[in-house]
Amino acid sequence: MYMCFTPIIFILLLILITFFYSFYGINNYEIPKDYLCPPIPGRADYIHYVADLLSQSNDGKIPTGAKVTALDVGIGSNCIYPIVGNSAYGWKFVGSDIDAVAIQSAQNLIKNNESLTGNIECRVQSNSNDIFKGVIKEEDKFDFTICNPPFHKSQKEATLGSKRKVENLTKKEVQTPTLNFGGQSSELWCHGGEVAFISKMIKQSVPYAKNCMWFTTLVSKKENLQAIFRILKRERPFVIKTIEMQQGQKISRFIAWSFLTKKEQKQWHKNR
Repeated sequence: MYMCFTPIIFILLLILITFFYSFYGINNYEIPKDYLCPPIPGRADYIHYVADLLSQSNDGKIPTGAKVTALDVGIGSNCIYPIVGNSAYGWKFVGSDIDAVAIQSAQNLIKNNESLTGNIECRVQSNSNDIFKGVIKEEDKFDFTICNPPFHKSQKEATLGSKRKVENLTKKEVQTPTLNFGGQSSELWCHGGEVAFISKMIKQSVPYAKNCMWFTTLVSKKENLQAIFRILKRERPFVIKTIEMQQGQKISRFIAWSFLTKKEQKQWHKNR
């Protein structure tokens, strides 16, 4: 395992490795220094709620097995969503990322764990302005996409956000703030924040309306939903859903949209 992490990230990594081994059968887990160390429960929730979403057009049954294929936009070095989705439901994944180091790390995880080999494919997004172009091939059929977008507008905002979290946990003032879960700039922030990123994703999903049944993405801030809905309505998907997820006092959410009618969605499942 890579060393030289801050103490809180090192502890999280130990918990993460134990969790992966116990629940997902992952024996070899490493991520590079300064890359995002993901809290698992929220990530697992996203996968399970998407599973429920798929069941709504499949006679109430969650589709399982390798015929279900997903695209993880921003797979990161930790490969968290494909690991959970493959372990829990047997789904296959394609993961994209603009960071070559993250892709290499994800590929190493896949190679070093037999259960993942052949079930997860990594694709480099060579153009940071594109989300789906260059990643989705003409013949691809994805049952859903998932994404944990960079939600801060700047490095400074990301660092201050971590400062607030650590102070809330420790009840002590932090003089020198650091990122509490690590992370590269592309994982944590982008110009315009998550509204700009998700707006781009919605617009760029239109040419791939028939390649994917459900496009989904996390939305970290509830107050951003109104602006995101305006973009969605402009692009006119057939269905738009907001799905809330709750763990204790924390409420998170993701939005989902599809350009397929209900009849087309049912036919999609039959064809798959």
